[in-house]
Amino acid sequence: MFASPQAEIAQLFSYYNLLLLAQGLAATFVLSAIGCLAGFSVGFVVAVIRVTRARAAAPLRWIAFAYCFLFRRVPFLVTLMLVFYASQSSGAKLSTFAVALVSVCLIASAYLGEIIRSGLESVHKNQWDAALTLNFSFFETLRFVIVPQAWRVVVPPTFGFFVMFIKDTALASQISVMELTSAGKVLTNKGFSSWLVYGTVLILYFALSYPLSRIGKRLERKLAATRNR
Repeated sequence: MFASPQAEIAQLFSYYNLLLLAQGLAATFVLSAIGCLAGFSVGFVVAVIRVTRARAAAPLRWIAFAYCFLFRRVPFLVTLMLVFYASQSSGAKLSTFAVALVSVCLIASAYLGEIIRSGLESVHKNQWDAALTLNFSFFETLRFVIVPQAWRVVVPPTFGFFVMFIKDTALASQISVMELTSAGKVLTNKGFSSWLVYGTVLILYFALSYPLSRIGKRLERKLAATRNR
């Protein structure tokens, strides 16, 4: 189809193909960024609910436990399909991108809620008792005593999850969201060689995830240094 490999490369990186790849990269970035930020925020709330021991919060604890238990054990693709068909049958008629966005937030919140809960519970019970002795409220105890210590435990797995999560957004291509993997499929359907197209997609995924992993490593080293002082 192409006169030479050089001609294929030149054609692959033409303006409209680059625009398609940029669109896919932007969609992947938005899905990952919103999923991670919303997931961390909601996950923190879920974790706080799960560590509280107030009797009045018992129903909320059960709901938070069931939420984390369910969505951490259901494959992302199944969650994606459930949200898609639920939106269709309910009449909401969400766009495929909105369906993917809701799905990534549900999954990220469940995983990060469990990670944060583990971090909060890693702080020794004596710290909670000491804060209670000082007449701290539950939220003051979290803010001034527990979270600063739990942060060291939470950061490494959180950034590991973020990097993994960027790759998992590729499953959004199954409902025709135009992210990086979908862009790669379109280009291979145009006749470009798979190794060239998906090699380019690989580099773009790496460009998204590598800086995040480096930030995580730097934070981990910084927190480890403060722990050893």
